[in-house]
Amino acid sequence: MKLGSAPRAGTAPAQWRWQWVLLAYAALIAASLGSLLAQGDLSFGRNPYQNLVRTLDELSRPSFLDLWFGEPRLEYRSDDGRLLRVEDRRAVEASWLRGLLEATWTTLKIGTLGSFFAGAIALPLGFLAARNAGAPAWLASAVRALLDATRSIHTLVFGLIYVGIVGLGPMAGILAIASHSLGSYGKLYAEAIEQADGNLFESGLALGLAPWQVIAHAMRRGFYPAFVSTHLYLWEFNVRDSTVLGLIGAGGLGLLVSEAVSLFQWERLATLLIVIVALVVAMDRLGAGVRARLLRTAGR
Repeated sequence: MKLGSAPRAGTAPAQWRWQWVLLAYAALIAASLGSLLAQGDLSFGRNPYQNLVRTLDELSRPSFLDLWFGEPRLEYRSDDGRLLRVEDRRAVEASWLRGLLEATWTTLKIGTLGSFFAGAIALPLGFLAARNAGAPAWLASAVRALLDATRSIHTLVFGLIYVGIVGLGPMAGILAIASHSLGSYGKLYAEAIEQADGNLFESGLALGLAPWQVIAHAMRRGFYPAFVSTHLYLWEFNVRDSTVLGLIGAGGLGLLVSEAVSLFQWERLATLLIVIVALVVAMDRLGAGVRARLLRTAGR
């Protein structure tokens, strides 16, 4: 249809449907705010400003600075003045930072392996779920239901389940990341297949190829960049998500975060947050560079 031509039949009803969706969303927002207000939960506490200032002040002194500015002979005394112990803050922080490096490596392993397993398993499932891939309707529906189910269950819930099955440690985190990400990978893979250039399918089918053969030959031209981009995005997300799995016993940075919060060690929490942000930013930069290279390659 050329620009300026009359709208097709059904456009106005579609617009009305979207208006009803927006109205329903606005009603949900209003109902949520009204419920919180009626229950007295729409509050920031007694002294939000003072608490915010104190928290920001404590977070502004990350613990890693003790490597250079820590007290080499910090004395702990009782109320009556008796010397309890002497601590070298620089040595203590150096030991803690070595543990932080190991925890960071554990978090990276959990996110990486969980993403890899989820992506590998989701690849054939994405083909089966795609509506233009030629899979039987009953099988495609079953696969889509499986992907929806795994995507709807939070990673922490999967983590609690796997901790009960395989015990504490990184393996529970890897399985939790893989189980939750399976649905996201499969859905995005299926959408990439469904949005591929129709000419690839038409030419392949005209040559007598089966739908799965057409998809296999079109992988590099039509799907490969989208698949890699999807994997990089979810890999970055899973590395970030794996930082909290330590709260349930999977190890990694989440365990150190839980310890810091439990002991009110805000300086160490600040160091942990810096490491988490740096890790996620590094993953984002890596993904952006690879995606840009893929776009340049696909354009040639």
